[in-house]
Amino acid sequence: MNDVPTPVQDYDVDAYRADFPILSETMRGKPLAYLDNGASAQKPRAVIDAMRNAFEHCYANVHRGAYDFSERTTAAYEDARETVRAFLNAGSEREIVFAKNATEAINLVAYSYGKTLKPGDKVLITEMEHHSNIVPWQLLREERGIELGVIPVSDEGEFLVDAYRDLLDERVKLVAVTHVSNVMGTITPAEKIVAMAHDAGAKVLFDASQAVMHMAVDVQALDCDFYVFTGHKLYGPNGIGVLYGKETLLDAMPPFLGGGDMIATVTFEKSTWAELPAKFEAGTPPITEAIGLAAAIDYVTAIGLDRIAAHERDLLTYAMQRLSAVDNFRAIGTAPNKTAVISFTLGDAHPHDVATIVDQQGVAVRAGHHCAEPLMHRMGVVGTARASMGLYNTRAEIDQLAAALDKVNAIFG
Repeated sequence: MNDVPTPVQDYDVDAYRADFPILSETMRGKPLAYLDNGASAQKPRAVIDAMRNAFEHCYANVHRGAYDFSERTTAAYEDARETVRAFLNAGSEREIVFAKNATEAINLVAYSYGKTLKPGDKVLITEMEHHSNIVPWQLLREERGIELGVIPVSDEGEFLVDAYRDLLDERVKLVAVTHVSNVMGTITPAEKIVAMAHDAGAKVLFDASQAVMHMAVDVQALDCDFYVFTGHKLYGPNGIGVLYGKETLLDAMPPFLGGGDMIATVTFEKSTWAELPAKFEAGTPPITEAIGLAAAIDYVTAIGLDRIAAHERDLLTYAMQRLSAVDNFRAIGTAPNKTAVISFTLGDAHPHDVATIVDQQGVAVRAGHHCAEPLMHRMGVVGTARASMGLYNTRAEIDQLAAALDKVNAIFG
């Protein structure tokens, strides 16, 4: 076994932990070791305070009022859009659409961009996709007669570039893939995926729900066509997601939902659509959620995504060494380029039993198929337990998990 890595210097994890009120709580009478960040991350006080301030001091509906509170709330909402634009380095705020989550954002693209596809056209996904990036394309297949191709992954959970190349042909119109696997943490070769797709005449969508909290992203440099993520995994609130789309594509796409705020004019005979991004934001939007997301982005940006990534790499290395010493431990997904996510099995213990027993020791992990049933079949397991780490996790929490797994082994042998 390699020597234990040296922790990242000048990364004050205790100070960052103090920013998250919930981390001072206990679970089952034990110190809370929250290792379920892949499902949803905890919220720093900056996010909580930003949303509370909006509710307490200037809440109103946006875009419609001529009075002070509405104008101030509208400004805060649109400032949040600019924060997201800068975070992704999108070329324009017109390219940033707020949705309720990443799932809705992917469905928006499947519905609206999908109307440009015809029978026989192909969409490519991978074996490691979340259901949110599988089911919308299946629905589109049923509606429009497209074909759905699946890019395989290796036994280690790596994206297979040669297999991808073999699947790319003139009928492929869209490649919709995860940027980071929610199960294994595998980081897909995004730049190569885009370049190869564009050479074949296809567009590219990335599901970045597991990516943006772990790494800096520049959508212009990446040159992807669509990029989606959700707020609650980025230390922001639930109920907010983001779709980035190239302006030319969004401008040509029909609306996803109809209602107020997405129209320019309405008569009983005909309606016309608002300019981007309002065309895709029907009804009252997630106002305070957008404000909270902006606060979360400001928070991680202030720490530095590169520094967060270095801390998480240290945790991943330490965790793989520490957990591999636990009897019966088997990691699922061991690609060399991955984020701090470890899916695993423990002998004959069912993943749900693993999660239940470690819960008694104050450790929160996920268990099941993680909304990725096809990947479970590919890896030959019914499910896994998953420990997913974030900016506030510590080596001590990894030790706490390892000790809890010893108790699982004591029960199941």
